[in-house]
Amino acid sequence: MRDRPHSIQHGLHDSSTRPCNSGERRCAVGFAHKIPPGATVRLADYDPDEHAGLEKADAIERTARLGAELGELEDLLYAAGRHAVLVVFQGRDTSGKDGAIRHLLSHVNAQSCRVAAFKVPTPQKLAHDFLWRVHKETPPLGGMTIFNRSHYEDVLVVRVRRLAPPTVWRPRYARICEFERLLTDAGTLVLKFLLHISREEQEERLLAREQDPAKFWKLSVDDWKERERWDDYTRAYEEMLSRTSTKHAPWLLVPANRKWFRDLAVTEAVVQALRPLRAGWLESLRETGERELKEIREYRAGRCGGAR
Repeated sequence: MRDRPHSIQHGLHDSSTRPCNSGERRCAVGFAHKIPPGATVRLADYDPDEHAGLEKADAIERTARLGAELGELEDLLYAAGRHAVLVVFQGRDTSGKDGAIRHLLSHVNAQSCRVAAFKVPTPQKLAHDFLWRVHKETPPLGGMTIFNRSHYEDVLVVRVRRLAPPTVWRPRYARICEFERLLTDAGTLVLKFLLHISREEQEERLLAREQDPAKFWKLSVDDWKERERWDDYTRAYEEMLSRTSTKHAPWLLVPANRKWFRDLAVTEAVVQALRPLRAGWLESLRETGERELKEIREYRAGRCGGAR
């Protein structure tokens, strides 16, 4: 029988992690930037081309080692069944959400990890509250779910495209924080990543798609139309980060101009979040194993006694 879940507080503790104070505007979690609760965020303060002085080959080697550790931790997550993990990816078009997800999936067990993508809501979904379609995709205990876009679309796209008035989308910041607190209280670790790229990098990636037949399926005139709203999205992302980075579910901003650095920062942040739970998972599995071994021995002893 699985133990009851434990409420999650972020365990992002590592030698490369510096504690965040509420008055600080930024602090580091490995190679990602953890947004302190209550901070006023300006995206211009973060360099999307940042790479911590690392060479690509060194970063790839580090990422591979972390990936192996992530696979081991995710196996323990599943086996212990005491917690769940929700990984949320947000970012502008071409920021690398698909690539970051593919990288994480390459290190975890497909039986216990799934991806949910949130596109334009259907009429059925629009007939419910904005969190309805999201809540039913959250992971069960022992599982990991990765969101490609998320409930944050309802304070980003809805705001920028003026699909609803401010009286509708502004209260959603508080609802989102309450929703994520509900998840963490039930034992879900919520990891939220904003993949941060520059306007110039986005243009290069959009143009590169036009030269690669394998990526023609991604071509859309809407991507270019959305670029015209770059500043509007910047303001929307800044308020999103400022209003919804909390102690129980903080935002992690990842410089994403360099794909190899993005993968390193994301993988390291996930591993750092799971490491503090490892000892508890192993202890839970040890207790489960001892109970099962006792039953097995008693069963064998009973059968042997009856045979005599």
